[in-house]
Amino acid sequence: MPARTYELHGVLIFECATEGPALRSDRDAVDLMSEAAGHGARFIVIPAERLDDDFFRLETRIAGEVIQRFAMYRVRVAILGDISRHVAQSKSLRDFVHECNRGNQCWFVDREELGRRLERQKAQMEDLGGEAK
Repeated sequence: MPARTYELHGVLIFECATEGPALRSDRDAVDLMSEAAGHGARFIVIPAERLDDDFFRLETRIAGEVIQRFAMYRVRVAILGDISRHVAQSKSLRDFVHECNRGNQCWFVDREELGRRLERQKAQMEDLGGEAK
């Protein structure tokens, strides 16, 4: 699937193409943010297939550096797809994913869960009299 931009529950999302170079560094994250900004999106969905296996080995520090770069620029990100193979191999990664999913900056989810989370946030914002971001 090619890259696309769409709105989901009031959030403009830039979804990376499934095919393409692997995300291997924080510099690659900056490139993605630049591309998303060109579409007006501040939420990026990255298919899990676009992540190099080293991303899932926390000792490489790639995951932390990449996610930190998104946080620095206040761009939210969702890693979309099945990462169970990686999580099964590492308790540290399982804990990392769990902690990410507790917050709002980075989620490891499938498409249905992404929709549920954004819908829930939109409802919460509407209850507070604001708009979802």
